[in-house]
Amino acid sequence: MLFKRPDQVKKAPPKKDVPPGQFLTEKFPVLTYGPAQKIDLKEWRLRAFGLVDNEIELNWEEFSELPWSTVEAPFHCVTQWSKMENTWEGLLFTDLAAIVKPKDEAKFVIAHCYGDYTTNLPLEVLMDGMSLLAHKHDGEPLATEHGGPLRLVVPQRYGWKSAKWLRGIEFIAEDRPGFWEVRGYHNNGDFWKEERFWPELS
Repeated sequence: MLFKRPDQVKKAPPKKDVPPGQFLTEKFPVLTYGPAQKIDLKEWRLRAFGLVDNEIELNWEEFSELPWSTVEAPFHCVTQWSKMENTWEGLLFTDLAAIVKPKDEAKFVIAHCYGDYTTNLPLEVLMDGMSLLAHKHDGEPLATEHGGPLRLVVPQRYGWKSAKWLRGIEFIAEDRPGFWEVRGYHNNGDFWKEERFWPELS
């Protein structure tokens, strides 16, 4: 089943400056804790659950039938490299939210991944119209080492918040730090503020 072609490409607000402490690269380095997760699409599932009116669980064919969009946005890694030109394709988070209908008390999201990785984000950050569940990068299906078949992409935050091998989106009322956040990475991860680590570790 093919994804429907989007009517337009969404682009991140233009910023000529590279975020502080970053250097430019044309490459897309692979940085992962633990082994890459090789997932059979026949076994793959995506669940959206928690404080929502309509919990869902989709297989790959069902996910592929949802409308998708294209987003052009830089990618900034906490290890200080930035790749400024990226084209991502997939399901906008706002479109997912329209399906599951988060409850009023839902303020945060936990991304759950194959390999037991998690990361946390404010719901309002994901509702920026740019964040998406991406299955393609620069016109090609996401390679396994880059999080294929599906990764979260959050253009407003450092790359560790763009969780690889996505399998679940949990809507919650109170914030809950994820894998790297409990190990010293900053809870918010705003690259313009250089929020790389918890303040007491800086």
